[in-house]
Amino acid sequence: MKEIEENRKKWEKTTLSRVLEKFGERKKDFHTESGLPIQRLYTPSPDFDYLEKLGFPGQYPFTRGVQPTMYRGRFWTMRQYAGFATAQESNRRYRYLLDSGTTGLSVAFDLPTQIGYDSDDPIAEGEVGKVGVAIDSLQDMETLFDQIPLDKVSTSMTINSTASILLAMYIAVAKKQGVAMESLSGTIQNDILKEYIARGTYIFPPEPSMRIITDIFQFCNQELPRWNTISISGYHIREAGATAVQEVAFTFADAIAYVQAAMGVGLDVDSFAGRLSFFFNAHNNLFEEIAKFRAARRLWAKIMRHKFGAKNPKSMMLRFHTQTAGSTLTAKQPDNNIIRTTVQALSAVLGGTQSLHTNSRDEALSLPTEDSARVAIRTQQILAYESGVTDTVDPLAGSYFVEYLTDQIEKKVTEYLEKIEAMGGAVEAVKSKYFQNEIAQSAYRYQQKVEQGEEVVVGVNKFTVVEKDTPPILEIDERQVRNQILRLKKLRAQRNRQRVQESLQHLESAARGSENLMPRIIDCVEQYATVGEIANTLRGVFVIFHTRGMQEFIFGERNDRWL
Repeated sequence: MKEIEENRKKWEKTTLSRVLEKFGERKKDFHTESGLPIQRLYTPSPDFDYLEKLGFPGQYPFTRGVQPTMYRGRFWTMRQYAGFATAQESNRRYRYLLDSGTTGLSVAFDLPTQIGYDSDDPIAEGEVGKVGVAIDSLQDMETLFDQIPLDKVSTSMTINSTASILLAMYIAVAKKQGVAMESLSGTIQNDILKEYIARGTYIFPPEPSMRIITDIFQFCNQELPRWNTISISGYHIREAGATAVQEVAFTFADAIAYVQAAMGVGLDVDSFAGRLSFFFNAHNNLFEEIAKFRAARRLWAKIMRHKFGAKNPKSMMLRFHTQTAGSTLTAKQPDNNIIRTTVQALSAVLGGTQSLHTNSRDEALSLPTEDSARVAIRTQQILAYESGVTDTVDPLAGSYFVEYLTDQIEKKVTEYLEKIEAMGGAVEAVKSKYFQNEIAQSAYRYQQKVEQGEEVVVGVNKFTVVEKDTPPILEIDERQVRNQILRLKKLRAQRNRQRVQESLQHLESAARGSENLMPRIIDCVEQYATVGEIANTLRGVFVIFHTRGMQEFIFGERNDRWL
């Protein structure tokens, strides 16, 4: 090490100084998107402890991956997030994606479904089927998964405040297919805290929302052993303007709150922690993103072992899905988005993700067309089969730069977590709007840099062209919306009204007590009670959580980037 340092100083005085005097560098300071300073050159660190910081794949602290063989064993699950208009239309898209090589489904729901309103509710007008599929009842769910065997497909559902209802519908569809609950595999997002922080599709106050989440934990722990009960999401936090460091820190603060809540109702940490999953964003800064994933894996292992006393190694594994960054996509020169998505997907693969969604080039304009969706899945397949980056585990381990960034991100995330814990934890930080203010400040600083030209967005504030042609975009046929509402009215007329009312009354009684709500919700959906009817029943008990202007924001925003 001494010899390296001596030679470095010699290099700086001779080779480097001559070039700096003559040409200089592009800018004075170099930083990552999180503001971490980037040195000109990295050399071996004298205090780097391989076994403590890296270890081996599949072993604590899991920096190098949660599986010993990683992608040499099998590739990540290739998901494509999709859903629009009606269940019938979305079912066609799902079967198209499966035929194109997708290995897992990821369901996008429209905004009314996400917030517990039926398609014919006045508040849902103009939003039905626009940024996801409209699901009003079990009938729609049956259509959505028609000819898709639920015991053979892993399904991820991006749903939060109504997650219990949509999971109940999925279980009911499986029963009709003859599939046992223990055979089902997939994930519900079910992360309500990040809705208060960054996204807005909540219904109830934090406390009853947390109760519903722990009810799901308990139910799935007994009945759905292969189901991931929550996908704790940093993706939307990052989309709202957070940095990479804030993304991990705020996600882990939420995760800690969920673990504490589950243990608070009597669950042993090792009985449920192995089914926790995470959802992260893959942004443009390749090396920071790779380091972010590695640092997150290491820090989560430490949190589970030292803070919660987990004994089972599976409880310490950070398993995560990644989606490329929708907020980086541009409406101008949309083909550039293919390159952005490729870089972002590469960071997720080099960072060791367990599943991946690649955004389509036209998603800054509309929901993706079939051609764009095919290019997006082909991006993953080329990385998997042609790039060679999957042939060895954690190929960038030992990179002086990557290891430095990994250490720095872990350090900065830990500082945030200590500050949030001092506030009383994530729920209190949500109530005080600490998360929201931190994200808003980061977003503002970034936007200032873009507008001042300090941050280059190719095709937007530099390298612009006059564009003549508008690419084809997917448009939702309003006739499909009208048909959705007609089917809903017909369902209400044909079902057994007495059984529906009885099931809703039983749900209300359970909500007023301490009974686990999941069996009651399953009974409601099997009687063909609607999403809106079930949510309204719970609204009557738990009341609605209001933030000034939030309702207008949710239903006035049609850009699915907020999904």
